Amino acid sequence: MFGTTLLLALKEIRRHLMRSFLTTLGIIIGVASVITMVTLGKAATVDIEEQISSLGSNILIVFPIQNEQGIWRPFEDDDIVAVREQIAGVTAVAGSVNTDVTAIYNGQDWDTSVEGVSNEFMVARSVDIAEGRQFTEAEEEAGDNVCIIGQTVLEELFTPGVSPLGEQMRLNTVSCRIIGVADSRGLGGGNGDEDNSVLMPIKNVQRRFIGNDNINNFAIAYDTNVDSDAMIMAVVDLLRERRLLLDGQNNNFDVIDTAEINETVASTVGTLTAIVAAIAAISLVVGGVGIMNIMLVSVTERTREIGIRMAIGARAKEVQLQFLTEAVVLCCFGGLVGILLAFGLSVVVSAAFQLPFTFDPFINTLSFVISALIGIVFGYFPARRASQLDPIEALRHE
Repeated sequence: MFGTTLLLALKEIRRHLMRSFLTTLGIIIGVASVITMVTLGKAATVDIEEQISSLGSNILIVFPIQNEQGIWRPFEDDDIVAVREQIAGVTAVAGSVNTDVTAIYNGQDWDTSVEGVSNEFMVARSVDIAEGRQFTEAEEEAGDNVCIIGQTVLEELFTPGVSPLGEQMRLNTVSCRIIGVADSRGLGGGNGDEDNSVLMPIKNVQRRFIGNDNINNFAIAYDTNVDSDAMIMAVVDLLRERRLLLDGQNNNFDVIDTAEINETVASTVGTLTAIVAAIAAISLVVGGVGIMNIMLVSVTERTREIGIRMAIGARAKEVQLQFLTEAVVLCCFGGLVGILLAFGLSVVVSAAFQLPFTFDPFINTLSFVISALIGIVFGYFPARRASQLDPIEALRHE
């Protein structure tokens, strides 16, 4: 009986193809909106997590801030040594300095930044070398004029497919020999391009570009078995002691936990995605109302047909099933088209905003199931009304 009912429902929908499509438009838009919002939300979360992971995992970033008097106090080498030697669980700690420069090569120039770092910094911040090598111990100690360029600098100044290793480039007035190319690091603090940088030994940058031994910030990598809150507390206590801060005085430095940032951002994006998806889901309710409205019109149009069916032996529950099936088929069709539309929209928008496309089978399946449930919920009243028609009165209907 169900097969026959389904076939009759499909024939009836086909008789009014344009009306059926317009009826399902609300379901199509609702399903497409919800899936697209959730998919883009997940894509944004993945993209942000990848960007934050470029800072390194299990990493604390420590940087100075102004005190109440507006005084900014940088760090010193002794601060880094103290953290390395006095705090348990630290696996690597390294400082860095940076400043904006103009890179010049083969008559071309490009605005970039030079970062004074050490090999330990690259370990702490998970900076991989795509081509070439890191600094040698002698190069670090002497502060030699050697450098490792980022991917953006490579693309802007050098010929594609030609290795820059061994080439000489100039940073302002300082010449350096390229010994390596860093792997892509993505976006860093302040949404800056981490790939648009040149890495040099920290002593060289302090001497040739900064003019002092100050350290702008430093990274602390710690063991995964160590609680991050305990590590932060230990770092804060040590630095307050070294910077002679009295009880009641605010810290003149800040400590950022990359793992905490990751969790906070993921939670925030997830909440916003859920809110936007819930707003988009309102169109599903509107689509359901449209289904109910058109099914009530259909009952009125087919009153005489219903009377004939009942007169030749059709039972009330069979008539009810007929109209309920039509409503569910319409909603399922709308859900299927909505899923296909959402897939296309997600691919296009992800490409436009350079987000990783992530297909979520769960949300697609759930949306299809919900569209079928909407057909049942909003189709029940018209189907019930059709089944309760009096056969004699229905046969008299014109």
